[in-house]
Amino acid sequence: MGNTPKKLGEAELEIMQVVWDSGNPVTSNYILKELQERRSWQLSTLMTSLARLADKGFISCDRSTGRNLYTSIISEKEYKTGASKHFLEKLYNNSIQNMITALYDSKEIKNSDIEELRNFLDQLEDD
Repeated sequence: MGNTPKKLGEAELEIMQVVWDSGNPVTSNYILKELQERRSWQLSTLMTSLARLADKGFISCDRSTGRNLYTSIISEKEYKTGASKHFLEKLYNNSIQNMITALYDSKEIKNSDIEELRNFLDQLEDD
């Protein structure tokens, strides 16, 4: 992927998560309902965010049915891969080892996490 997708704000990411999780085109009312526990938004606020997401190339809006149906253009995996890469580059000089070291030194990673990571890496090598 040559051009990295633009970054999502926290609220935009929550909207995208609803769209990704649904797996189907969704209406703005569906998204509003899914987010109501976390966001007390008016529909107009959501519509503004949806328009921004469409401008950024994250979602498309199908108006052919008379209802606006929103679909993701960028998959969750594609976005998270790009975001993770950007995060590693920016904060840890592109080194996973630097990231793990920082988390371990600050006690964010426990020994059980290290064990889990070791098992995961062993499985990757076995495949």
